[in-house]
Amino acid sequence: MFRHVKQLQYTVRVSEPNPGLANLLLEQFGGPQGELAAACRYFTQGLGDEDPGRKEMLMDIATEELSHLEIIGSLVGMLNKGAKGELAEGTESEADLYRSLTENGNDSHITSLLYGGGPSLTNSAGVPWTAAYIDTIGEVTADLRSNIAAEARAKIIYERLINVTDDPGVKDALSFLMTREVAHMMSFEKALYSIRNSFPPGKLPPVEEYTNTYYNMSQGDDPRGSWNSDENFDYVADPQPAVDGGDGMASVTLSPEQLALVKAMADRTRSEPTVDPVTGAELGSGEPQSKK
Repeated sequence: MFRHVKQLQYTVRVSEPNPGLANLLLEQFGGPQGELAAACRYFTQGLGDEDPGRKEMLMDIATEELSHLEIIGSLVGMLNKGAKGELAEGTESEADLYRSLTENGNDSHITSLLYGGGPSLTNSAGVPWTAAYIDTIGEVTADLRSNIAAEARAKIIYERLINVTDDPGVKDALSFLMTREVAHMMSFEKALYSIRNSFPPGKLPPVEEYTNTYYNMSQGDDPRGSWNSDENFDYVADPQPAVDGGDGMASVTLSPEQLALVKAMADRTRSEPTVDPVTGAELGSGEPQSKK
């Protein structure tokens, strides 16, 4: 059960309207790294988690992400405050209104014209939010790793947003949101490593023969480190197909009837390498219609 509290989790203070900045902030409102995506990701995980402590953590963080969505939406609303009235009432000339909406690099007019200056569930390019942003897979060790990466990506977006504004109030609110991404990363990491045997994800063991093998699949200089060193991996400098010792060819067992049909199809569609047909491309480029 949810109950809305009118006060924001963090106070929003905007110095002056800025539609261009408002548009950029939509990246964290309806974008792939945004707060709605995070809230939905952690809700779906929490609802399906059987561990009471981890379930509570996921639901707490999911709820906090909704409060962050409210903060971002409020920032967008305040930054669009002037444009919202001007759009609705048409008090400026067409040229002046267009100029005010597109200043500071705001090139996504969809968010202004279609949504009237209010926060829209789109990214900064006007692309609608989609549930495809939610990558929950239902295996807790995989999902927690994905959550850590998601919080890291969100932190980077907040850093970039902070770097493109000189509004002290906006910077302050964005710094709070950025910091909470770090706190969530720490919680997810603690939850991940509190699970015994958290690596590799899932239940089935990997094939032992290939688990600690590193294949050098590139030519040229081969920098070495712990990620491919002989101490941690069996380093294969020049892997040759097939590494399983087979001939590297794909095969399938067919019934006699299936084999006959495949052969008939192959015979019917076989190409003739000795034929040099005149093509439409040659005709269009003025090539002669017959070749000697």
